[in-house]
Amino acid sequence: MPETTRELLTSGGWKDLEFGPFRDEVTIHWIRRFEGDQPGVALLKYEAGASVPRHRHEGLETILVLDGVQSDEAGDYGRGSYIVNAPGTEHSVWSDTGCVVLIQWDRPVKILEEEPA
Repeated sequence: MPETTRELLTSGGWKDLEFGPFRDEVTIHWIRRFEGDQPGVALLKYEAGASVPRHRHEGLETILVLDGVQSDEAGDYGRGSYIVNAPGTEHSVWSDTGCVVLIQWDRPVKILEEEPA
């Protein structure tokens, strides 16, 4: 797997990466997939209006907003925001304008409410 450099993440180089399906209107570029007890690391790209339904964090999650604004019930997080979600916390996530985030999960989240189709 190619190494993702600081320049790639901070200078917008992620714009040239290939993203694949993750959830409706949210795509993913895996930097490191979950393996054994190792965390998963990825870039998530939210289209304007995209959301992830209410979910529980089974492990620590950290997020760095690279572009746009990501929101949850606690507030709005613009470019450069660093978000920490502790194990056991629950929330839903959305982006009214679209955003790209660098995310690390200790463990996959558990979806609690699926959005109606």
